[in-house]
Amino acid sequence: MSFSIQELFNIDYWKQMFNVDIFSWNFFVNILDILVVWYIVYKLIQLVRGTKAIQLFKGVAIFIAIRFGAELIGLHTLSWLMDQVITYGVIAAIVIFQPEIRRGLEHLGRSTFFKTTKQEQKEDEQLITSLDKAVQYMSKRKIGALITIERNTGLEEYIETGIPLEADITGELLINIFIPNTPLHDGAVIIRNDKIAVSCAYLPLSESMLIPKEFGTRHRAAVGISEVSDAVTVVVSEETGGVSITLNNQLLSELSQEEYLKILHRELIPEEKTETKKNLLQSFIESIAKGGKK
Repeated sequence: MSFSIQELFNIDYWKQMFNVDIFSWNFFVNILDILVVWYIVYKLIQLVRGTKAIQLFKGVAIFIAIRFGAELIGLHTLSWLMDQVITYGVIAAIVIFQPEIRRGLEHLGRSTFFKTTKQEQKEDEQLITSLDKAVQYMSKRKIGALITIERNTGLEEYIETGIPLEADITGELLINIFIPNTPLHDGAVIIRNDKIAVSCAYLPLSESMLIPKEFGTRHRAAVGISEVSDAVTVVVSEETGGVSITLNNQLLSELSQEEYLKILHRELIPEEKTETKKNLLQSFIESIAKGGKK
């Protein structure tokens, strides 16, 4: 049974697919096909969220909507034109967004079925330990700092504004970056994939009127990035040495060491990650092992 991408834009194809016995094998295969395609699209959107490539997806969505509308109304010339744009637009997108595609494939290649949750927890614990060491040193000496940790939402748009480092995370390096009057101290450090991706990055400034006036640009930038992403940002005030954290459009200020460590552990090492999160292959292997012991 042959299949063409053009059939997805054919109204008769969809009518025929759903005009079958819902208990037939072909119906379940078609439903599975749709679910798999939507899952792939969802993961792609997650991958490019926060990057310039998301604008491409918005444009493609508009073209697809025009294509369906033209098919329903009967505008055959416009339908044909949209088919050509969509078909050759894929090739153009691969060329234009080659860096984003390469990073996505590299990220996929780094993942492994056998990566244990203990290893993930160890890396996150090391990150928190390094942050704590740097924050304590800078807070006591009133050294201003702005450190953003990428989570699910991509921060590529802001990473591109900084100076690339791709360095291992250590407390000493974070301290050295923010020492006043050094080339890297201005702007934000962005951490991605357990690496210091860049320093001197520019974050969007929040225009919220709820931010207390005593807080300066660092705190507004920290709140700003929390408004457009799910990143966790640590701020050390240059005036008071106070430690603040922003996440989910919230500013938590004047935190003690115990308070900010509790927040970092809760947000960066969630319970389901350390206790219940297992990949499918691990669960399958463990279930077989348990079954063999009965």
